Amino acid sequence: MSGHHGLMTAEGPRTERPTRPDPELYDSPRAQRAREKGLRGPYITGGEAPDEEQALAEERRLGRWLVLMVAVIIAAGFVLGILAALIGFAVVE
Repeated sequence: MSGHHGLMTAEGPRTERPTRPDPELYDSPRAQRAREKGLRGPYITGGEAPDEEQALAEERRLGRWLVLMVAVIIAAGFVLGILAALIGFAVVE
């Protein structure tokens, strides 16, 4: 397949060797959970939170910021609407 980026696939043999499994990672918690689920490799979507309490605290902090930003945007619409009504700005004629 080619496009404006040029040739996207190669017809020749791969030059890199396949990676061998790391024996130290075999007993990692991620690999153990993957084997329990019957997966071929230790890839489990979603990643791994090293400190769950810290991650939850960060989510709560960012959640409060999100609610505050939404409230400010909605309040700004009301304030601008009231100011427009007070000075007689006609939106639709």
